[in-house]
Amino acid sequence: MRFIDLFAGIGGIRLGFEAVFKDAQCLFSSEWDKYAQITYEANFGEKPSDDITLIKEEEIPPFDILLAGFPCQAFSVAGLRKGFEDTRGTLFFDIVRIIKYHKPQVVFLENVKNLKTHNHGNTIKTIYHELQKLGYFIKDKILNTMDYGNIPQNRERIYIVCFLSEEAYFNFKFPSKILLETKIIDCLNNNIEEKYYYNNKPLFERVVSDIVKKNTLYQWRRKYVRENKNNVCPTLTANMGMGGHNVPILLDDKGIRKLTPRECANFQGFPSNYILPTNLPDSAIYKQIGNSVSIPVIKQVANCIKNAFIDKK
Repeated sequence: MRFIDLFAGIGGIRLGFEAVFKDAQCLFSSEWDKYAQITYEANFGEKPSDDITLIKEEEIPPFDILLAGFPCQAFSVAGLRKGFEDTRGTLFFDIVRIIKYHKPQVVFLENVKNLKTHNHGNTIKTIYHELQKLGYFIKDKILNTMDYGNIPQNRERIYIVCFLSEEAYFNFKFPSKILLETKIIDCLNNNIEEKYYYNNKPLFERVVSDIVKKNTLYQWRRKYVRENKNNVCPTLTANMGMGGHNVPILLDDKGIRKLTPRECANFQGFPSNYILPTNLPDSAIYKQIGNSVSIPVIKQVANCIKNAFIDKK
């Protein structure tokens, strides 16, 4: 299987597909964020191309699968939800022009769950319409990481899978729920650097009376502390890297601290050998991980795509 990786971020979707399609070959990747490019290159040995709007579709080699976690801020409840009125929202149409030229067998898209209801459902209708015009059969479903990835993070995302083959489309089924066996403690590391602790720092006095339980995670919401009572990690977001107010907080034997970037990667299911470059600021790594995907959920959906073609054969 030959694939391309658009709006690649730090390669989370790629990791999930390569784990399932063992002989997969990535022919092209694109990501405009300079820091994310550094992390991507450190792990995959290639620097993604830059601005997708400047890349001509005929310059991309022929491929079988298109992967795209296209920008979600235009549709996210955390943003202004302008959708296609936002320039980031219109980047979907760059995906369309590439699909139109290459006609890959599979298109895989990931976005925030609000894409489903944005603009009274008209946004996703537009997405369906554009892809159906090109001959694709489409299925979508909102999957939560803690239900489909055995990772204790409350993270709902919409996954859109498109097939040129009607038979593969009928064979395809989204994965079933799996039991959540991984606990918060399983995603935490030992020997945490002092810089991640709030002890004796200005925020400490504002949170110390509210953060009293171990084995749970909290969030500082600028003015108050919110406890996550589901025994899972709250949704990791890109704005963890913008002042740190959204980075989950916990109480351990040494005091009150925030999750480290590596622990956030653990809560997204990144393998332990995945490189988080030390020459980048923590703020950039937090943002990258919050922008990324839950690898085990990607694996589950990729495996269902693979099975659809096995059944077809």
